[in-house]
Amino acid sequence: MQTVRLADGETYLLVKRSAESSRVRDPATGEERYVDNDNLSVVAGESPLATAASGVPTPVRRVLRAVHDDRSLGLLAVVVDDGPLSVIELLDTADMCESDLHGTVSELRAAGLIDETEFAGRRGYEATPVASEGIELLRGVSPDSDQRGEGSIDG
Repeated sequence: MQTVRLADGETYLLVKRSAESSRVRDPATGEERYVDNDNLSVVAGESPLATAASGVPTPVRRVLRAVHDDRSLGLLAVVVDDGPLSVIELLDTADMCESDLHGTVSELRAAGLIDETEFAGRRGYEATPVASEGIELLRGVSPDSDQRGEGSIDG
């Protein structure tokens, strides 16, 4: 598989090349179509896996890179849903020891998903817009639906 760019500037994944045309996949939709070989060029140095990942919304990719288990995802969801929260409230809410909470908060801050803030006169944390959008997209929540997926990212 290779990353290719069509004459219109759009980037696709090359699925199969034949003599005169090639089958390409849109990373955002997964839809495939045939295009003339004259209308596409290989993008050197761009990973086809990175191109495939580009079809996933940026906020979702950011959340996925930052969380490593259900507890860290849950902590982010709580801050999105209930925040801003003071550190004391987070400690009361989370089933984590203080050092695990601090480590997870640090990872989420480094990923740009939560920001430090002052809440009720105490140090606390609030979700960034990217975190809120990422959690909303992961939940599959849209204006027409309030269904939420089930399962665990721990396997």
